[in-house]
Amino acid sequence: MPKIIENLESRILAEARKQIEASGYGAMTIRSVAKECGVGIGTVYNYFPSKDALVASYMLQDWKSCLEVITRVSREADSPECIVRCMFDQLKLYTVRHQALFLDDTAAAVFAESFSRYHTMLRRQLAEPLLKYCGSEFAGEFVAEALLTWTMAGIEFDELYGMIRKLF
Repeated sequence: MPKIIENLESRILAEARKQIEASGYGAMTIRSVAKECGVGIGTVYNYFPSKDALVASYMLQDWKSCLEVITRVSREADSPECIVRCMFDQLKLYTVRHQALFLDDTAAAVFAESFSRYHTMLRRQLAEPLLKYCGSEFAGEFVAEALLTWTMAGIEFDELYGMIRKLF
C-alpha cells in the first residue's frame, strides 16, 4: 500500500523555495526536493512535470495572493492613490519573496521567455482595478507598466506616485 503524505504538494513547493533561497536556482533539483520531502523523484513529477513548472507554480501561487489583496483593496478604495500604494506594496513584497530567483543569472536565462510572455498579462491584471480612475485602458496599463518597471528598479512610492498621480 502506498504511503499517504499530508499536504505533499505544499511541502514540495516549500522545499523548492527553501532550496532556491539557500543555494540558488541551479542547485535546486527535483532529486534534491524529493529527497528532502522523503519521496521518490517520480512522486514529485506526478505533481510537477519539470523543475521550471515547480518554480512557476510557487511563483504563481504568490502572485495570486498579491492579486487577491489588490482586488480586495481596490473594492474598498476611495482614491487611486490607495490602489496604487497597495499595488506598489504587493509588487515589492513579491519582489522580495522571489529575490533569489530574480537575481540568479541561471534562473533569469531560463525564465526570460516566460517573463516576457506573461508580462502583458501581469500589466493587464494590475491595470484592471485602476480603470475606474483612468480615462482609458491605455492609461491603466501605462500606470501598471510604470509600477512593474519602477518598483522592480527600487524607486520609492512617493517618487513614483508623484509622477503617476498626474495621470488621474
